[in-house]
Amino acid sequence: MENTDRLISPIAGLDESAAEGALRPKDLHEFIGQERVRQQIDVLLTAAKHRGTSADHILLSGPPGLGKTTLALILAAEMDTPIRISSGPAITHAGDLASILSSLVEGEILFIDEIHRLPRPAEELLYLAMEDFRVDIVVGKGPGATAIPLELPRFTLVGATTRAGLLPSPLRDRFGFTAQLDFYAESELAQVVARSAALLGLAIEAKAIEQIASRSRGTPRIANRLLRRVRDYAQVKGSNKLSLDHANAALEMYEVDAAGLDRLDRSVLTALIERFGGGPVGLSTLAIAVGEETETVESVAEPFLVRNGFMARTPRGRVATAQGWSHLGKTPPATTSSLFDTPLNDA
Repeated sequence: MENTDRLISPIAGLDESAAEGALRPKDLHEFIGQERVRQQIDVLLTAAKHRGTSADHILLSGPPGLGKTTLALILAAEMDTPIRISSGPAITHAGDLASILSSLVEGEILFIDEIHRLPRPAEELLYLAMEDFRVDIVVGKGPGATAIPLELPRFTLVGATTRAGLLPSPLRDRFGFTAQLDFYAESELAQVVARSAALLGLAIEAKAIEQIASRSRGTPRIANRLLRRVRDYAQVKGSNKLSLDHANAALEMYEVDAAGLDRLDRSVLTALIERFGGGPVGLSTLAIAVGEETETVESVAEPFLVRNGFMARTPRGRVATAQGWSHLGKTPPATTSSLFDTPLNDA
């Protein structure tokens, strides 16, 4: 006899990437959180519609997973225009960008993710395209080279970046609006989890929603990923409802602790405290100790640990805070607080 005590989802047949896409909000009213940014974008788009013109160029800045790509797709839906999607690393030289720009249609949105990673020749080509809607195509080489101006249709460039400081000023200043996305509050993440659970056709307890939200590091993408892992756990256990016990057991299995630290975060914090006495220690040394690349530790683990007060960056290196010691159940030495005041010339 077939077991009917299982989870039934309207998008159960989709793979992980497709399921993540299906959970994306389709318009500004569905988009949860970032209230200030949503209001600003709503005014910008409404004004453009009233004028009958394309919207001004928009730069979306913020950490990964906060909804920059989702907002770009919403912009296209709200303006009822097509969208072309590319990324900075995918555009290897100016010719790639010229080809994309020349194939745009009137009013189309060009979304470039990780725009700070554009090569310099492509950036310089983009200056003219954004300001005058024109590119100069160079034909030939050397003294006989000729620049042929090519007029472009009016388009809207939407750039996304996780490191706005790496954008050159001439490019950054050509955006008519810059939106800075912030990490989500737990109450907002709870709304994200509840909405996603409904779309996935999942019955879930309120306390399970709160537990998932509290461990999601202020990031909707992580919240949705953890929800799917809790769903998997409950499904394997044969339950048709996600309970608090399911959430706790699944998150423990996937090594996400009560503060949201994952395996890499705890490895970094543990190495810092147990191998180096809480620091200070250099980034490269710390990365070697945990068997990871320096860039991985700096860009993946360190921002969360520093933002939540488990670790600090000082002139002499990384140090564990009293909160970091306590999180691992250890008593910090009396010298911990003085490390943050050590002057640079004592290194």
